Amino acid sequence: MTVQQLIKTSIAYAGLSEAELARRLGTSPQAFHNRFTRGSFTLEELKQIAEAMGGEYFFGIRFPDGKEI
Repeated sequence: MTVQQLIKTSIAYAGLSEAELARRLGTSPQAFHNRFTRGSFTLEELKQIAEAMGGEYFFGIRFPDGKEI
């Protein structure tokens, strides 16, 4: 799943519009859309996006013994 697919699916699940998410992030809808189109978000920005939608972003590797890195 691409970053764009992840965000688009999450926006739909949260019942938001892209413009509303942009406002919650303190940016303009146009600026957010431009970044969305490029898919150029840092891990920290993905965390902020998830929080703005009421979710939590996670990224890592989970091993069979339960260890997460």
